Amino acid sequence: MKFKQAIIWTLALLVGAALGMIGSAPLNSFMDFVASAYTRCFQFVAVPTVALAILTAMSSLGEGRAMGRVFVKTFTFTVLTSLVASLVGLGLYLIVQPGTIDPDAIAKVSAAAQDTVNTLAKAPDTVYGHILNAIPNNLVNPFLTGNVLPVVFISAAIGITIAVFEKKSENVKALHKCLCGLQEVFFGMIKGLIWALPVGIVAFAAQLSAQMSAGVVIGSIGKYVLVVLGGNAIQFFVILPLFCFLRGINGYKVMHQMAPALLMALFTKSSAATLPVTVATAESNMKAKPWVARFILPLCCTINMNGCAAFICVTSLFVIQNSPECGIALTLPTMLVWAVVAVICALGNAGVPMGCYFLTLSLMAGVGGNLMILGVILPIYTIIDMIETAENVWSDCCICAIVDKATPDKV
Repeated sequence: MKFKQAIIWTLALLVGAALGMIGSAPLNSFMDFVASAYTRCFQFVAVPTVALAILTAMSSLGEGRAMGRVFVKTFTFTVLTSLVASLVGLGLYLIVQPGTIDPDAIAKVSAAAQDTVNTLAKAPDTVYGHILNAIPNNLVNPFLTGNVLPVVFISAAIGITIAVFEKKSENVKALHKCLCGLQEVFFGMIKGLIWALPVGIVAFAAQLSAQMSAGVVIGSIGKYVLVVLGGNAIQFFVILPLFCFLRGINGYKVMHQMAPALLMALFTKSSAATLPVTVATAESNMKAKPWVARFILPLCCTINMNGCAAFICVTSLFVIQNSPECGIALTLPTMLVWAVVAVICALGNAGVPMGCYFLTLSLMAGVGGNLMILGVILPIYTIIDMIETAENVWSDCCICAIVDKATPDKV
């Protein structure tokens, strides 16, 4: 990230924060409009970018290429980093030991929070349902709903088929060129959105500042929030750079190079919406091999959720601790089981705002936990979600850097 660019982004943050603190309803409405419009632009390019990135990466490899080894490395580091994130959260939970919530605080959960929790809890997903939702049953629906994991499956299947038949069919070869051209068009649009990022930063910062001024994200549950955010900070600044260091990579340099993606993730609270920036920045700033970045990053966007794994682990333990009615004793073996469950659930979590919250709600509904505790957490989840998403994207970047270094130019 260039110094001039950093100055511009910092000024945008300060301007946005100042605008949000003014407390003008019309101004806040306008900032909400700008933030929503900017996010919608990224949502527009996100799913096509995921599809085209994986499709062209797979189809460009040709027969005999070692895509399997790249996938195995990516999946291995995904599981390792997610498991460490979950265990770090568990470790902090044992050290800090958040107490039980005052019953009066639970009883005073706002009507809006209660309605949100009750609505989301009406149809808790099972593990089997979670897996089935990732398997597409038609070509169109995943693209209409923005469900990234089925899009990955569809794109990978088509890309592999093109790789197999390209040498045998001129029509397939022409289709491949057309798809590569379409991808260049979308990457051109992404560059334009990155150029306009300061406008989005002003609007996002104004939104957050207005929420804090209104008390929406104030009134934390102290020790619980300390565990969640502390675990994220340790994973972000210590664990992930250590993974890079063990592979001969300067993690902090990678962090500097990937700053546009991390900042975008922080404000959009969506790994999927940030993906176009992540891929473009990995290629331009980190100098990752295009086919590696376009395969690994969309894949990681759907399965690599370090922040989500930590949140599910810590929040599940916190809810269970405050729900004697569910009958689960929090022994160390039980906590370790929940740490592993959190990793498994995070592997298929949707990279969308509140994805981790909904998944945790489903788990707690399944074990009979007091869901109103999640209602107490809801007002401060905005901040948690921002930091979690930035950590998720940062982990994606680290895995991309590690696998890219270990992958020869020709495989």
